[in-house]
Amino acid sequence: MDPAAIRDALVAPWRHGRHVDLRDVTVDGPLDLAGLDLTGVDFSGARFPSGIDATGARFLGLAWFRGVEFGGPARFGGAVFHNDARFEDVRFARDASFRQTEFRGIGLFDRARFSAGADFAGMVGFGNFSLHEAALQGQTGFAGAEWLGGFWADGASFPAEADFEDVQAHGRVWVRRARRGNAPLGLPETGIAFGYTYS
Repeated sequence: MDPAAIRDALVAPWRHGRHVDLRDVTVDGPLDLAGLDLTGVDFSGARFPSGIDATGARFLGLAWFRGVEFGGPARFGGAVFHNDARFEDVRFARDASFRQTEFRGIGLFDRARFSAGADFAGMVGFGNFSLHEAALQGQTGFAGAEWLGGFWADGASFPAEADFEDVQAHGRVWVRRARRGNAPLGLPETGIAFGYTYS
């Protein structure tokens, strides 16, 4: 599907309960949504061989990327997800940036695979943020991240050098079976937890 046609469909005014159905599409070229106000969209099962640039975009409705394959860079830095952001079972073949992104609903990355780095530095999660059984490789950073609705990482694997400096977790923190390199992940290791931590 042509990236320009997708862009045109997504800049339509958002209406509660409606979304654009783009399940299982293959995007023919890089998709540029940077800085745009976007209506709700379901990209479940879609393929982005050349990646996506949603830097600073505002996802006003649902934003579902379940089972998506990103062959190129996935840039969501500074984006705002006003509702639930679902990235379960996503494959990131190149670098993935969620630096200073706001997740105002839940942020789900369950079983996601990050093959070439993940940047979540300075992100804020207002709802629960989940990396259940996710696998992260390459340069990975959460420095300054704040999870107001809790942090769930049961069974997740992080590289040994993953940066958790100055993270803050409000609510439940669940890191059982989570690994940082070859060692159990203790979180927050260099930050603050204000609720219960299960490790």
